[in-house]
Amino acid sequence: TDRPTSRSSAPTTSSDRHAMSHPFSEQTLAEFAAALQLNQVPESVQRRAEDLFLDWIGSALAGRGSRPVESIARFAAVMGPATGKSEILISRTRSTPYFAALVNAAASHVAEQDDVHNGSVFHPATVVFPVALAIAQDLGSSGAELLAAAIAGYEVGIRIGEFLGRSHYKIFHTTGTAGTLAAAVTASRLLQLTPDQMLNALGSAGTQAAGLWEFLRDAADSKQLHTAHAAASGLTAAYLARDGFTGAKRILTGLQGLAAGMSNNYDADRLTKGLGTRWALAETSFKFHASCRHTHPAADAVQKVLQENHLTAADVRAVTARVHQGAIDVLGPATHPKTVHQSKFSMGTVLGLIAVYGRAGLAEFDACYQDPAVIQFREKVTMDLDLEVDSAYPARWIGKVVVKTNEGRQFEGRVDEPKGDPGNTLSRSELEQKATRLALYGQAATVAEMQSIFGLVWSLRSAPSVPVLLDDAGVAPRSADLDEIR
Repeated sequence: TDRPTSRSSAPTTSSDRHAMSHPFSEQTLAEFAAALQLNQVPESVQRRAEDLFLDWIGSALAGRGSRPVESIARFAAVMGPATGKSEILISRTRSTPYFAALVNAAASHVAEQDDVHNGSVFHPATVVFPVALAIAQDLGSSGAELLAAAIAGYEVGIRIGEFLGRSHYKIFHTTGTAGTLAAAVTASRLLQLTPDQMLNALGSAGTQAAGLWEFLRDAADSKQLHTAHAAASGLTAAYLARDGFTGAKRILTGLQGLAAGMSNNYDADRLTKGLGTRWALAETSFKFHASCRHTHPAADAVQKVLQENHLTAADVRAVTARVHQGAIDVLGPATHPKTVHQSKFSMGTVLGLIAVYGRAGLAEFDACYQDPAVIQFREKVTMDLDLEVDSAYPARWIGKVVVKTNEGRQFEGRVDEPKGDPGNTLSRSELEQKATRLALYGQAATVAEMQSIFGLVWSLRSAPSVPVLLDDAGVAPRSADLDEIR
C-alpha cells in the first residue's frame, strides 16, 4: 500500500522544524476566505476587482481562434454537455461550470495580456475569474458574491505564490500551481463552503497543483493547459469538498506538502501576514505590452531611450537589458522563437518590435515577429544580471537598459514602474480601450457589445444576479472595427 515513508531515521532539517512549529496557516486562510463579505473590503479594492474583471474578459475574448485554445474548446465540446448556464466566451456556447471554466481559463492566458502580481509572480485573473463567472452564472449568484469570491481567490492565491518564493518559480509556473488553490478558494466561496470544507478543498487542490516551464524550450502549448487545469481542478476540489471529500489539512506547510516538494526558500509567514488588512489584489498590475511580463520593464526603458534621443532601430548597434534572474530563467530559452507565442518570451523580439514599430501589441506579434528588421534587432539584444534589479525583484520590477549606437554613443535608460503597475496604472478609459482591442483581435465581440459589457461590469456590485455577457447570436466585428486594433 502507498503510505508516507517514515522519517524517523532521517535528520530533521531547519525547513522541517519551521513547518512543524509554524501556526496552522492553511486553517487561517480557509477561515478568512469562507467568511469574507464584500462589505468588509475597502471601496477602492472593490473597484479594482471590477477593473481586473473587465481586463480578464478582454483577454479571454482575445483567445478566440488560437490553435491551442480551440483544441481545448473542442475537447470540452466532446466531453461536456452542450447546454448549461455557464458561458464559454469564445464560442458563445453554454456548458457546465467545469467546462466553461476550463475553456475560459485557457483562452485568457494566450494573448499575454492578463494581469500579474509582481511579488508572487502570479497571474490571478486567468484562474480566478473563469471559475467565478462560471459558478456564479450557474447558481444565479449576485455580482457582489462573484466579486467577494474573486477577491478571496486573489488574496489567498497571491499569498501562496509569495510563500512558495523564487526557487519555486524557477521550475514551476506559479499560475498553474498556486493558481489551482486560488481557483479552489474562489469556487468554495461561491458554494458557501464552511471553513472546514474550504480547508479540504485547499488540500485537494494542492495535491493537483502542476505546471512546469520546460514547455518554453519546445514552443509547446502547455501554458494554456496550465491555466485550464488549474481552474478546472480547483473547481473540482471545491465541489468535492461540498460533498464531504477530504483533503490534506497542511497541504502547504506539511512535511510532504507543496513547500517541501516545490520550494527551497519558502516563507510561511507570508501566508497570513496582513490578511484582511493588506489587500494584495490592489497590488496587481495590468499588462500593457502583449508579451511576457518579464520583458516589460526593459521594453519601457528601451522605448524611453529611443524616443528621448530620437533614435531608430537602424541607429542601434547593441542593447543590453539589465534584468533579474527570473527573467533570465524564463526568457533565456526563447532565443530563436518558432511561434508567435514563443516570441512573446523573447526579449530580443519584444525590444525589436518596440524599436521597429513603436509598440509590441497583438497585431505586431502576429504580423511582424519574423520581420527581417525585427530579427536583425533581436540579434543585437543581450540580457545581463543586474544586482540592483535582482535584489528589488519580485516586489519591484525595475527596467534598466544600455543602448549603444553605430556612431559610438551610449545611452542608459531606466524605468522604476512599468506601465500598468499600481503606481503607473491604466485608467478605466484605458482599460475599456484595451478590452475592446482584445475583443476585436479575437473577432469575439463588436464595439457595441463591449460597451454593453462595460456597463455590466461597472454596475456589477449591485447586480442581483450575474448576467450573460454575450448573447448566443454573436456577430464577428466589422472590418472597420478591426482597423482600430492596427
